[in-house]
Amino acid sequence: MASLKANYRLDTLLTLVGLARSTYYYHLKKIREHYDKHARLKQEIFRLFHEHHKVYGCRRIRLALLNRGWVVSKNLVHTLMRSMGLRCVIRRRKYQSYRGRVGKIAGNVLGRCFTPARPNKAWVTDVTMFQVAGKRVYLSPVMDLYDRSIIGYSTSLTSTVEFAVTSLKQAFTQAGCPHGVVVHSDQGYHYQHESWRGVLDMFGGIQSMSRKGNCWDNAVMENFFGHMKAEMFHGRCFTSTDELITAIREYITWYNMTRLQGVLGGRTPIHARYQALVV
Repeated sequence: MASLKANYRLDTLLTLVGLARSTYYYHLKKIREHYDKHARLKQEIFRLFHEHHKVYGCRRIRLALLNRGWVVSKNLVHTLMRSMGLRCVIRRRKYQSYRGRVGKIAGNVLGRCFTPARPNKAWVTDVTMFQVAGKRVYLSPVMDLYDRSIIGYSTSLTSTVEFAVTSLKQAFTQAGCPHGVVVHSDQGYHYQHESWRGVLDMFGGIQSMSRKGNCWDNAVMENFFGHMKAEMFHGRCFTSTDELITAIREYITWYNMTRLQGVLGGRTPIHARYQALVV
C-alpha cells in the first residue's frame, strides 16, 4: 500500500481493502518500531552514557561519538537520549552579583585570562569541603588553565595551611618546577599565610588573588568543584571519610584521563597537555 500512495488517495486504498484508517496507522507504527535505523547508534549512546558514570549529557556524548568516527548532530543525540530516558546529573548554579574589591596581599594578576597559550603559564587553586559521616573532608586541587588538568591535589580532615601547601608543592614537582607561573586563588587564609607564599616564592611563582567576595575571578576552579560534586558526590551515600577520599582520587584520575572537555575540542585534559608539551 505504501508504494500505491504516490498515485492514489489513501482513503480510496483503505476503502478498497476494507481497512480502517486507525488500523492502518497502528500497523505502520509497528513496522517502523521494528525497523529502527538508529538502533546501533542507540546502543553506542547507551554504552557511553553508562561507561562515563551517567554524567555525560548530549554534548559530551556527541564528542565521544565523534572521537569514535560517528557523524551525528547534537540534536539527534539529544532526541535519542530523551527517547531512551537517559538523563545526566545536573548541577545547581549559584548567582553572585557582588563585584568585590582587590585584596592587600596580592592583586588580581590573572584578570580572568583563563586561556593561556601554553601549559604552566597560569594555575588556579582553591579549597572545597565535603561532609560525610558527621565529619568533614577538605580538598585542595591545583589546575593548569591551559588544559584544565589537575596537576596536584591534597585531601585532609582539617583545613590547615600545610594541607594547601602540600598540593602546591605537588603541582610544581609534577610539572617539573616551572618558573614564573601565575598561581591564582581567592583570599582564603591559606593563601595569605607566609608558609604558602614562601613556597610560591621558592619556586619562582607569581601570586594572584581574586577580589574579595567575587567567585567569578576564580570561575574555572569553581566550575570544576560544581561538576565534581554533581558527578561524584551528590546522590551517593558514603559511609566513611576513607571511602570518600578514595572516590575523590578516582574521580580526579577519571577527570584527567577520560572526561572529555568541550573547551578542549573534545579532548581529555591529559591528551591536550601531552599534545602541547611534545610539540
